Amino acid sequence: MRNRRYAAAGAVVAAVLVVSGCGSGQASSPQDGTVQPAGNGSPAAPGYSGGYGDGGSDSTEQAGRSTDRGGPAGVLTLREDAELGEVVADDKGWTLYRFDKDSADPPASNCDGDCAAAWPPVPADDAGAASGMDPELLGSVERSDGSTQLTLGGRPVYRYAKDTEPGDTKGHGVGGTWSALAADGKKAGQDGGAADEPAGNGDAAPARLSLADDPGLGEIVVDAQGRTLYRFDKDSAWPMKTNCLGECLKTWKPAKPVDKNRIEGIDPKLITTFTRPDGTEQLSIDCRLLYWFTGDTAPGDTNGHGVGGVWHAVTKDGKKAK
Repeated sequence: MRNRRYAAAGAVVAAVLVVSGCGSGQASSPQDGTVQPAGNGSPAAPGYSGGYGDGGSDSTEQAGRSTDRGGPAGVLTLREDAELGEVVADDKGWTLYRFDKDSADPPASNCDGDCAAAWPPVPADDAGAASGMDPELLGSVERSDGSTQLTLGGRPVYRYAKDTEPGDTKGHGVGGTWSALAADGKKAGQDGGAADEPAGNGDAAPARLSLADDPGLGEIVVDAQGRTLYRFDKDSAWPMKTNCLGECLKTWKPAKPVDKNRIEGIDPKLITTFTRPDGTEQLSIDCRLLYWFTGDTAPGDTNGHGVGGVWHAVTKDGKKAK
């Protein structure tokens, strides 16, 4: 009788685990076809806020930072970001951004009022092209208040009030409409900025997650830049939990979420996202968190496979490569 009660209790636990998916060491995002970009909070107004301007001392502090970064850009710089590739910054190193709801042809800004407080427009005066950037891409647009704003490739240029120091890219992905700028005015992180796809054109766009045939490991998962993605034995898949924190993150970078419509060779049902302790979102396959390795210097490298006996390239079903 006691054994039967134990068996029944085990069945109930198993049923709960099946229903709960990957579990909830930290919350996983809903599976709705496209994932929410990192940094997308509850906006004060659609499309731009990401939680900015919600009152209290933080708003006052951020407003001060916004004013501090409202000046001309000077001679632009190109900076290599570990996750986004080459991004455009001003002469002090602040990341510059573009807004999907603006227009490039003809140039027009749709960010005013509270939006402009969160995303200070960059004045057009005294701006110069960075070395390696086409100066013909720089221009200006007149704003609703009569001021002139810098444009790059026809796109109005902004800074982000919540970037706290030069080199920050906290604005990238906010609201799904803000992106760091690539040198040609397109979105950073899209194969070097080469893609600037219209909404809904996922079928024609390059894959953001696909498979590569490695001579030693067989088929393994790679990101849009051809970087091998890895899993960590010390992470937990059930419930999902990361054990790569602090110093670990200097070597192993969490893979960013991808649009499920831009996956090749991998079952979209296996793709989920995980909210890390710092609030950013991380990609996973079959509840296994994915990372790329800073020791891989070229697309196709698999230098991270076998490191410490706990890091492994990943197959299309989230398992360890052979």
